[in-house]
Amino acid sequence: MKRRDFFVKGALGVVATSLLPVVANATPSSIDITLSDRSKDKWLQVGSGKQGIPNREQIVNADVLVIGAGMAGISAAVAAARNGAKTILVQDRPVLGGNASSEMRVTVNGAPQERETGIIEEILIENWVYNKQESYPVWDHVLYNYITRQPNLELMLNTQALEAIMDGDKIKAAICWQSTSETRFTLNAKQFIDCSGDGLLAATAGAEYRTGREGKKEFGESYAPDQADGWTMGDCIMMITKDMGRPMPFKAPDYALPFDHETAFKDKHRRIKQVKEGFWWIEVASEYDIIADREQNRHKLMAYFYGVWDYIKNSGDFPEAENIALDWVGSIPGRRESRRFMSDYILTQNDILNDPHFEDAIGFGGWSLDEHNPGGIENLKEPASYFHQKSEKVYEVPYGILYSKNIENLSFAGRNASLTHIALSSTRIISTCALMGQAVGTGAAICLQKGINPRELRSKYMNELQEQLLRDDVFIPNRPAKDSNDLAKSAMAIMASSTLSGDTKLLVDGVSRDRGEEIHHWEADGLDAELQLEWKKPVKISKVELKGDTNVLRRIMMHKNPQKNIQNEQILDVPPELIKTASVEARVKGQWLEVAKIEENITRLMKTSFDQVSTTAIRIKLKETWGAKNAKLFEIRCYS
Repeated sequence: MKRRDFFVKGALGVVATSLLPVVANATPSSIDITLSDRSKDKWLQVGSGKQGIPNREQIVNADVLVIGAGMAGISAAVAAARNGAKTILVQDRPVLGGNASSEMRVTVNGAPQERETGIIEEILIENWVYNKQESYPVWDHVLYNYITRQPNLELMLNTQALEAIMDGDKIKAAICWQSTSETRFTLNAKQFIDCSGDGLLAATAGAEYRTGREGKKEFGESYAPDQADGWTMGDCIMMITKDMGRPMPFKAPDYALPFDHETAFKDKHRRIKQVKEGFWWIEVASEYDIIADREQNRHKLMAYFYGVWDYIKNSGDFPEAENIALDWVGSIPGRRESRRFMSDYILTQNDILNDPHFEDAIGFGGWSLDEHNPGGIENLKEPASYFHQKSEKVYEVPYGILYSKNIENLSFAGRNASLTHIALSSTRIISTCALMGQAVGTGAAICLQKGINPRELRSKYMNELQEQLLRDDVFIPNRPAKDSNDLAKSAMAIMASSTLSGDTKLLVDGVSRDRGEEIHHWEADGLDAELQLEWKKPVKISKVELKGDTNVLRRIMMHKNPQKNIQNEQILDVPPELIKTASVEARVKGQWLEVAKIEENITRLMKTSFDQVSTTAIRIKLKETWGAKNAKLFEIRCYS
């Protein structure tokens, strides 16, 4: 492989490289934005009998604009909207979910050591309410329902962000084209978040980025290649099969490429262990510009895939495939890597394996370093995956990798964050990307409130961002909550009707999950359990918030192959430990008054809001779970 390391600054300049042609290929210096010119449009509207020019141009204003509605973009948009920002979420496909959508069907994996909570968990649990049949097309609509009901959030599907309009080092607007309505949108905003993966908006804004693999010496990464090069991890397509109960012949399409199984199977990772779902190692990468090669690689992926399937069906080596037929094959490749935008910090292999503490931590990752063969299926002589270097525990993800170092009001989340190629091999996992999204969405809302940009937020207001994330049920390792506005921390006593394990005092210790042998919960002996908080002097309260139990050590995602759920002893429903029904009472002038009810709850974070009362005691009645015998909580908060 030739050394083609390049570092691109925006659309016009290249730093530390003589490869000038890459600029034209990676980021056009100018974009034709006259897509809405309809001056020659001869429209006769027969209902009115008049001829006119269609109105195909709109200007829309928002506080926050999020580009890309994969799980990172969804989390960013929901977080920004919930924290008071008028938000627009732009997606270039007709469905939500990105790689996790029905178009690509990548499993929503996360850290194997312990599960992510917050917005990503809300969505995964909600899927088990509406989609017990584990249908990916229905999953698309679960996401659509989740997004469209959020206050302050507007969704634009089938819309491509083409170009950033700049005011110095700030983005003023994004020029977008909505293919279904033939409309050019100018979307004005104050904060911009690019979660699109490839990051076209960020690139046209001039945000510094890099592609390819760093050499060992640049960051001291032992798993990096000796010399930097231009390779990225490859795209792949997935498939799902169906047992038809009768022999199903298969004829390969004309463009299929023969599969060299003898060479391929010398690597254990390429051996075919099942015929139910797609093979991740059918991937095609690029040595120079994977974005420009997208359509070429898509065709090659389909050709290679059908070659593999032809071998499975017609070689005679897989008799178990006799009755198996293809039920779905992806037409859009799932992408692992392209642009990585530079921030004030670049996360590296050593940050993942050595697990340093970051004062600006906003979440965690835990997937192994998973470096794929850069040639993919076109390089069968090397292993499909070079290594899986696992961490014993989860590692911290810092906010300092999630905003642009040179564009003031631009953030990003997902695989386009400020990472080395080797670090990306771990952080690219979908639930880790979703935590990044929730952090930048929350951060954008705080930036608006304070009239600042992300860099200043990191230097002056990280405590506020972390406290809000913790309140919204994001877990940050080594960072307990210490919200001074939480009145529960000042309670004179917290009493329980019974205690089976843990202690009521742990409900205000700032840690909202058990960590190994460390207990941070209170569990009642049975249901109809009660908690009571007492204050020496009356306090004014209008919000009580609880964090329940969803068993973060159990998997919760949907799989393409339902048998995997059984193997992992996964419950295909709302977690039975979760509180379903509860109520909140306040003691006012010696009388207990019910101020809030929790019914049919499906979220770990249970927020109640009511007219403010002056009280010396709050009582929570935990009446029903989704199946567990005992009620368990990890946190209680009270606010005026």
